[in-house]
Amino acid sequence: MTLLPQVRRNWARTIHAVTIGATPEDGGTRSCTVTIGGTSAMPFHHFEGTMPHRPAVAMEITDIPPTDWPEALRAPIADVMSDPAAWAARVENDFQPDLLCVRLAGCDPNGANRTPEEAAAVAVAVRDAVGLPLVIWGCGDLDKDAEVFPAVAEALAGERCLLGTISEKNYRTLTALGTAYGHRVIAESPVDINMAKQVNILAIDAGFPEDRLVIYPTTGALGYGIEYVVSIMERLRIGGLKGDRLVSMPIVGDIGREAWGVKEARATLEEAPGWGDPAMRGPAWEAATALIYIHAGADLVILRHPDAVCDAKAAINQLMAGATDGS
Repeated sequence: MTLLPQVRRNWARTIHAVTIGATPEDGGTRSCTVTIGGTSAMPFHHFEGTMPHRPAVAMEITDIPPTDWPEALRAPIADVMSDPAAWAARVENDFQPDLLCVRLAGCDPNGANRTPEEAAAVAVAVRDAVGLPLVIWGCGDLDKDAEVFPAVAEALAGERCLLGTISEKNYRTLTALGTAYGHRVIAESPVDINMAKQVNILAIDAGFPEDRLVIYPTTGALGYGIEYVVSIMERLRIGGLKGDRLVSMPIVGDIGREAWGVKEARATLEEAPGWGDPAMRGPAWEAATALIYIHAGADLVILRHPDAVCDAKAAINQLMAGATDGS
């Protein structure tokens, strides 16, 4: 049998490598660091470039017990959900993701409306409970996040956290805090390449280093417009490799929030008896969503269920089997 020759492409640029977390040698307290990006080829095209850093998997916790998570998602952590530090320790010790994502849902002014001081106290408690690098995600209300992040960023100074998110409307506060306290920043845009560039331009013009930015082009779950998001992510990655410095950053996917928001993951066995056990169905929907984005170029995915974390990491290990030394 004659094998067809491999088609190799030499790309003009390497995607920025962004390191999250700081060990004591770096001036922080983390037990390890995680570097994302740095690739010189499309995902897992080991035959035409290098992937020196494998895609990373973060697991999400919240600062208050979530009331909208289905039973299949709550079951593995139900006994620790009221204590973010204990929840974080459970995640690190039992589920072993690469990073920990703390979502400050309790600060939402339409919800618990927690204060900046309360948010900072949670961040410090989680920091002290675990050694994993930290992603800190705001509540999503721009005005409230602008109040909360100064306290949180200062409390975690020197830890090289990944803070999110900035947009065209709120980039000044978070970029200034990232610069002042040594953090990295997530730049969010609504599935549009030009808008992703615009947010990055604003951050860079504000003095924030482009090699400390991570792109978040928003996320859709499996079965809910995922094809369009994937096409945008692939175009972002191709643009960066071709030499466009405005999109030459790693990409993050906020998978758990989207995957567990759809009926296929949430429906109970009584509601959808033909869909199978939700304890298996939900994590599978989340893991499948994550792997699609990893193939499209996501360098970091944020998940919620420990089974999805395990499956995603196992798949990444298999996909990295052909990588060069140092991956």
